[in-house]
Amino acid sequence: METITGTIERVVYRNEENGYIVARIILESSVLGKTKKNGKVKENNRATAVGNMVSVNVGESYKLEGEWVNDPRYGWQFSFNNYQLVLPTSLIGLKRYLGSGLIKGIGPATADRIVQHFGDKTLDILENNLERLTEVEGIGEKRIKVISQSWEEQKEIKRVMIFLQSYQITTGYAVKIYRTYGNKAIEKLKENPYCLIDDVFGIGFKTADRIAQNLGIDFTSLVRIKAGIKYLLNELANQGHCYGTLEEVIKEGSTLLEVEEALVEKALNLLKNNKEVIIEQDRVWLPLYYFAELGVSKKLIELTNFPQQLIDFDVPKKIRLLEKKYKIFFAEEQKEAIKKVLLNRVLVLTGGPGTGKTTTTLGLIELFKELKLKIVLAAPTGRAAKKMSETTGEEARTIHRLLEYSPKSGTFTRNAENPLKAEVIILDEVSMIDILLMNNLLKAVLPGTFLILIGDVDQLPSVGPGNILRDIIDSETIPVVRLSRIFRQDRQSLIVVNAHRINEGKYPLVKGEKERDFYFIEEEDPEVAAQKIVNLCTARLPAKYPIDPVDDIQVLSPMYKGEVGADSLNYRLREALNPEGKQITFGNQSFKVNDKVMQIKNNYEKEVFNGDIGRIKHIDLEENILEVNFYGRKVNYDFSELNELVLAYAITVHKSQGSEYGVVIMPIMTQHYLLLQRNLLYTGITRAKKKVILMGTKKALWIAIKNNKTFHRNTSLKERLIEAKKIKAG
Repeated sequence: METITGTIERVVYRNEENGYIVARIILESSVLGKTKKNGKVKENNRATAVGNMVSVNVGESYKLEGEWVNDPRYGWQFSFNNYQLVLPTSLIGLKRYLGSGLIKGIGPATADRIVQHFGDKTLDILENNLERLTEVEGIGEKRIKVISQSWEEQKEIKRVMIFLQSYQITTGYAVKIYRTYGNKAIEKLKENPYCLIDDVFGIGFKTADRIAQNLGIDFTSLVRIKAGIKYLLNELANQGHCYGTLEEVIKEGSTLLEVEEALVEKALNLLKNNKEVIIEQDRVWLPLYYFAELGVSKKLIELTNFPQQLIDFDVPKKIRLLEKKYKIFFAEEQKEAIKKVLLNRVLVLTGGPGTGKTTTTLGLIELFKELKLKIVLAAPTGRAAKKMSETTGEEARTIHRLLEYSPKSGTFTRNAENPLKAEVIILDEVSMIDILLMNNLLKAVLPGTFLILIGDVDQLPSVGPGNILRDIIDSETIPVVRLSRIFRQDRQSLIVVNAHRINEGKYPLVKGEKERDFYFIEEEDPEVAAQKIVNLCTARLPAKYPIDPVDDIQVLSPMYKGEVGADSLNYRLREALNPEGKQITFGNQSFKVNDKVMQIKNNYEKEVFNGDIGRIKHIDLEENILEVNFYGRKVNYDFSELNELVLAYAITVHKSQGSEYGVVIMPIMTQHYLLLQRNLLYTGITRAKKKVILMGTKKALWIAIKNNKTFHRNTSLKERLIEAKKIKAG
């Protein structure tokens, strides 16, 4: 075993799943002298280090334990199996450490001036004599306060980091842990390290479990097993399930925790007795999802059964007036929807593209205006609400904004005690709404309110748990109007025609007019397909049409991995579309000014939600702030929050729900076999307004079209609705 010390210059590669990194490091001169003789390090004192780290930042210095290995492809590398963060001792290390973004108010330029002025006394000045920083050009009293506060925070973080060092948790997570628990971080972790799973974004059961065992918590401890069961149920929720079956929870819990099934059963009983889980028949719920399903079913039936008032209103006459006023024609099924809503307090309106959901919605809005009822329009995401506003000409809000979410309390201001002052609520993109959000919304709806649920049931279900729209329709407890007729003007669009053909299990039409809006480019080689996609985005499409290659084109991939997966395509497209510009590196990814980025978790404080797409407009290396423009609204991110963002030149189809793009390019290759299914292909195609370009093989396309087996989700809403209706009727 050898020990070397060096400063991280660049992270070449990082695997987020196992923490494996390839990094370029600048070695201390003492190390250089020992290794140069053997040809393991080049004259410029740089070396490559490979190994596993939970977190790594450019500018940090590490003591690494391992051995030199001569890779036949990459040459000499230092393969480490233990590491320890150390404060830098060299001047270049100090510059990189101070300018790495860890300390607010100090960016690379300021760090350079500080180290030039104070030399090897820099750390002592920061520790004991901060006011002397005014000797450095550009640093005044105001900035010293910012630096002082940040430096004190860093001291506390260092204390936490030292505690976490032996558990392979470094800067990235230490900052988050400190921000979550403050000065009580160590105390909190010693008390129950499994609290990290719920409290700190990015830390899962395995990381928390490693800390727990290093702290001496027994492998067979019921505390550990209970945490593992709850983690398992949360993982099922992340996959869209509201519950797990008793058999799978016991079996998978035993496998995950490597303990006997009897111990899992014992822990389950304890959780049940403490009301931390609910077990009914052979199903295990976390209480959150159990009561959400119960609440949604009861409230929907309550709203449906509200006594209907007779409305003295000539509906057929009103429809004729609307047709004349807007120069439109309502099909019979659209007229049925408009009539039905006056006979029912709750109505589901569903249908594919080109079937007139928007026109029907406009008719309903005009009808309610005639009745002088207060109408509110809402959708689950900012982009879906924006689209709803554009198509109706009326204000539409996100459900979170409608319910007046309070980031401080983590709750909605609008609820059963403070309901919405609305007589009509029209919700769009209901297939995207998960069970928790629907429950919170319905709590705030007064009995007697008209509730219209609009969505395409054939699209992918919500990212969160539940299958709301499908379950409501399948329960047959709520009136449903399904629009199926494609209007004449939309029959000319191959996007619309092919979306319906695919939904019916038919092969799309891919030949016809030269200037058609739907294309299929055959390509078997994934590497060549990726190159062709980049060429389409950067050259062919912008040269032929008046479109912006970043804002107007969206590449949608069925999955993240592979040559034509979202991850690989993102970096290819970024290099082609945005090669220059100020850059910040965070973990294994980097961001540049003008990059297209996507939010990957709901951030209610910033009012930015999972799937929202924006453009980076500014990076401030002095204040450690990155500014993103989301739909015309500026949102600032501290550098420690950058794990909430990913590049979005290419995204997965799941993340595209509720959005519309001018041009959609979608690879369909057999390497995506596991995710090739009809509703995924259908969802991707229906995101496009002007053009769809599929790239791949006929075989892969047929696999997706024929695979109509949607991933099963464990939900009880359909059964609960049927049961609630029986109880009301009885």
